[in-house]
Amino acid sequence: MIPRILEEPLSNNQSFFLFGPRGTGKTTWIKSRFKNALYLDLLDSTLSQKLLSNPSRLRNLVLAKVQDWVIIDEIQKIPELLNEVHKMIEENHCRFILTGSSARNLRKKGVNLLGGRALTFHMYPLTVEELGERFDLQRSLDSGHLPMVYSVKSPTRYLSSYVSTYLQQEVQSEGLTRNLSAFSRFMEIASFSQAQVLNVSEIAREVGVDSKTIENYFTILEDLLIADRVPVFTRKAKRRMITHSKFFFFDVGVYRTLRPMSPLDKPEEAAGAALETIFYQELKAINDYYNLGYQIFYWRTANNEEVDFVIYGEKGIIAFEIKRSNRFSQKDLSSLKLFLKDYPMACAYFLFGGDISECYDKVKVIPFDVAIRQLKGMLTKQ
Repeated sequence: MIPRILEEPLSNNQSFFLFGPRGTGKTTWIKSRFKNALYLDLLDSTLSQKLLSNPSRLRNLVLAKVQDWVIIDEIQKIPELLNEVHKMIEENHCRFILTGSSARNLRKKGVNLLGGRALTFHMYPLTVEELGERFDLQRSLDSGHLPMVYSVKSPTRYLSSYVSTYLQQEVQSEGLTRNLSAFSRFMEIASFSQAQVLNVSEIAREVGVDSKTIENYFTILEDLLIADRVPVFTRKAKRRMITHSKFFFFDVGVYRTLRPMSPLDKPEEAAGAALETIFYQELKAINDYYNLGYQIFYWRTANNEEVDFVIYGEKGIIAFEIKRSNRFSQKDLSSLKLFLKDYPMACAYFLFGGDISECYDKVKVIPFDVAIRQLKGMLTKQ
């Protein structure tokens, strides 16, 4: 098993939630760290039916065994169990680990989220730091960072099965949409918006449904933790900015699996989005695992000047522009320089496919392969 960065839940004795998409390694990590815990898997249909019909049975299962910890895997399947968990934390001083790969049912009004009696953590695809010497940029761009990609013979076949599993097990079984074929079509069309500004109306026309349905579909992706919408940075904006978000599937391998490639498609279009995606997923994970407190944005003016990522927090503002090419010109730095005019206190990085590091005014030019390996240091030294 590849060692994970996530260590904070081990430093306290408090119950906690651990959220993350399917396949990111939550169960493997928990079982390796809490070997003596009572493990209850709500994907087990027999157990799930028993607890669904009578959630109070959870108390009998837990109190019948003396255990340090109780793990309930995929807690979103039966949110009503959280009332029983709450009681046992209060009355019996039990400690629970509650994993979830969907936030949809837990966001419903009235669901007991334990009122601060449980901390919340997230697990993401593998990071560059976790991969260590196994990290190879081209392999990452092709297959992503889900742990199983590094242990199966055919990552392509695994990823294809992974995408199908989400459609069948999550979307269909939970009844998230009545029209699974339209949702499947939407997933494919949404892949063309990867690392792009969203145009919901255009996607609705291509899928053949109304815009309200497409908005609901995007919410489903976010609730299943498999996609994000990144907002535009507008803090003290001095220029007219666009208002639409950028879209990302959570893992570059999942994106590449969903994104169809025909002879008419330009390979560089998918490759450019993949490069931006691998950076985004690394940025998001490092920011959360090390509790850096940044918010992640992008910056785009009404005149289409764009900076791929802007992170903002107490530590400062950092802007990143990413280009796949191994060459660049002064024109490629223009958006970053324009951003620095509005936010002179910011740090600005231009990441590209070459192998030199230079500095132009306040813009630092760094090879992408170097920058993604050093990202933690770039974020923490501000």
